[in-house]
Amino acid sequence: MSMFAALHPVSVPAEVRPTMPFRSDTAPTPQTARTAPRLGGGRASALTGALLAAVTALFSAGTLQAAPATAAEQPPARSDAPPAAAPSAPPQGRPRVTTAVLDLDGTDREPTVSGDESPYDTASIIKVDILAATLLKAQDAGRPLTPQERQWAEPMIRRSDNDSANALWKRIGRAEGLAAANRRLGLTSTTGGPGPKWGLTRTTARDQIRLLHAVFDTGPAAGPASPSLTEESRAYVRDLMTRIADDQAWGVSAAADASWALKNGWLQRTASGLWDVNSVGRITAGGHHYLVAALSDGSTSMSEGVALVEGAVRAAVASASAR
Repeated sequence: MSMFAALHPVSVPAEVRPTMPFRSDTAPTPQTARTAPRLGGGRASALTGALLAAVTALFSAGTLQAAPATAAEQPPARSDAPPAAAPSAPPQGRPRVTTAVLDLDGTDREPTVSGDESPYDTASIIKVDILAATLLKAQDAGRPLTPQERQWAEPMIRRSDNDSANALWKRIGRAEGLAAANRRLGLTSTTGGPGPKWGLTRTTARDQIRLLHAVFDTGPAAGPASPSLTEESRAYVRDLMTRIADDQAWGVSAAADASWALKNGWLQRTASGLWDVNSVGRITAGGHHYLVAALSDGSTSMSEGVALVEGAVRAAVASASAR
């Protein structure tokens, strides 16, 4: 089967709708300011003066301290879905973005990388890697995916379902299992997230091209004990990546003019409130077929991150097509 068969027709939405199918938590409800009841008459004024004097005396004696910030004032972690009302955060430097593009119809064997090659958080683009690791385990056992594994795999890729990712992350052995699979797939710069936190896996744009190549490779089918994915396994991943939910069809598809297959990831960091926004996939543009990865962090909103990624992808593909 050709890597270009059965790819999704271009259907890039006019705007990104920040409503996603899964939320790990809910943004804290803003507290309504309470107005103290007003006391009336001279008696109220005298009582108020006495209270103020007493409080002042206690502060002076060091026996009364301001209350510490409550836990409700600390924003909870967000994983892969924008909250209904994301808290604003002051910018901490400029957002950064890195792209990697490989023209599958060209002669280059290495991608062209633009931007910082240091690792980024994966957020949900790691779900392609999790599925690849799951398929390798099934191949090693000489079997197809079980019905349960398929029930997890399909929503994990198509709708970015996090519960399904949690289940498969555990099944592959978390970071250790991911590392074992990635050695077979040729990845060298990807480190699995700690414990159950698959979204905090760290990777580079160049390594994501290696993963995409393992998925979209048109080489001979591998046997059960082969280190690579079989053609059946590769076709399964490609098919899911062409059937992404409409509201998640942004990202690398912005540079396509004929077909695309992709997986996106987005994550708001707890400490800073800033966003990681990533997109990886295969597109057709100008009659050429490209593997494209775009990783970003430091955006003040998800929509800003999406715009950053899509602008970088368009520029990178245009540059590659001009060679």
